[in-house]
Amino acid sequence: MTHILHRQISAELPLAVRGAGLYIYDDKGRDYLDASGGAAVSCLGHGHPDVTRAIHDQLDKLAYAHTSFFTTQVAEELADALVADAPTGISHVYFVSGGSEAIEAALKMARQYFVEIGQGQRRHIIARRQSYHGNTLGALATGGHKSRRDMFAPLLYEAHHIDPCFAYRHQKPGESLEDYGRRAADQLEEKIAELGGENVIAFVAEPVVGATAGAVPPAPGYFKRIREICDRHGIVLVLDEVMCGMGRTGTLYACEQDGVIPDLVAIAKGLGGGYEPIGAVLLQKKVFDAFAKGSGFFHHGHTYLGHPLACAAALAVQRVIKRDRLLDNVKAMGSQLARRLSERFGNHPYVGDIRGRGLFQAIELVEDRSAKTPFDPKKKLHARIKREAMARGLMVYPAGGTADGTAGDHVLLAPPFIIDAPAVDLVVERLGDAVDAAIGGLE
Repeated sequence: MTHILHRQISAELPLAVRGAGLYIYDDKGRDYLDASGGAAVSCLGHGHPDVTRAIHDQLDKLAYAHTSFFTTQVAEELADALVADAPTGISHVYFVSGGSEAIEAALKMARQYFVEIGQGQRRHIIARRQSYHGNTLGALATGGHKSRRDMFAPLLYEAHHIDPCFAYRHQKPGESLEDYGRRAADQLEEKIAELGGENVIAFVAEPVVGATAGAVPPAPGYFKRIREICDRHGIVLVLDEVMCGMGRTGTLYACEQDGVIPDLVAIAKGLGGGYEPIGAVLLQKKVFDAFAKGSGFFHHGHTYLGHPLACAAALAVQRVIKRDRLLDNVKAMGSQLARRLSERFGNHPYVGDIRGRGLFQAIELVEDRSAKTPFDPKKKLHARIKREAMARGLMVYPAGGTADGTAGDHVLLAPPFIIDAPAVDLVVERLGDAVDAAIGGLE
């Protein structure tokens, strides 16, 4: 009997006892190849000696100091490192304990920015359907995933949503990707016109959509058009790189590949690699200056922000990534993973799309390839695939509601940056067997 309120009440979970490299081991001696990094978290895999050493060293010096009284050297060094490699104009970092907290902080920063500069009438947040920005109430309200929102809808503030940039689902026959991207971005212009540009605080988006739709990259030019629209109306652009950032797509920040600079960017999972809970918001100097010249405060805070052990872990993770040139491996093994997925699933009767960037890849399952018809959500195909994969010693990140928030299934892959070609082959082999077994079980 367990006294833990697990995510799924009736779940019988294996007991994890050890992690090493690409694998987690349970108390029965079974090993599980971590092809999802948990939830795109474990970018260095498990048990990396440099990171555990950094945590031990920091623990010997100082475990905790509240940030209303002190700063710490390790937090300052981490902030310096992040700003040095950040998009142009980013000047400061606000540390939190995870992705949902990062989005909450970013929303408050965006609102306070306008209050400080005398535009307190701005009150609307615009995001996209089929997005996920976290599970706290503000983040959940911002996100546009129907099945995650429905139960808590009465508690959520009114956010406004436009369609995602999701070519597989929304591109018209004969429409170029560039034309589709502009059409998708222009929905933001239409929504702003409806609300009044002077009333909109921010547009929030994931550069590469993660959990809700499965590694969906934007169409070429989409985010440049989004940036133009935000600039024209003086709206803050918040990019959620909690899952897709910190090297996951092959560049440290996913937005680098789209040539766009955010006003605020939220990061988390790959920042600390799972070794300690940490997230952050990086902000443009104009936002910082508005706070500094105005009230002199950011009116927000958490007990554990800037935690020394978390900062030590994150600093070590980022130093290893840079020292070992792991982004080169993300690009190389990302190409290998995309190729192997195409070979295994390109002609699969129930795989409609294969997509992603770097080591952030996904397959979307459909009952009818030509019509792109999803499986009946009552069949819970994604859950079946997860069970079959675990039975084969493979950790993947399947989810449902891919097509419209209710129907649709995909499997997300986000293996550690240290993966090699033989492990990529093993991931695809085991995933193929799991998908076939799961679908076979429906017949």
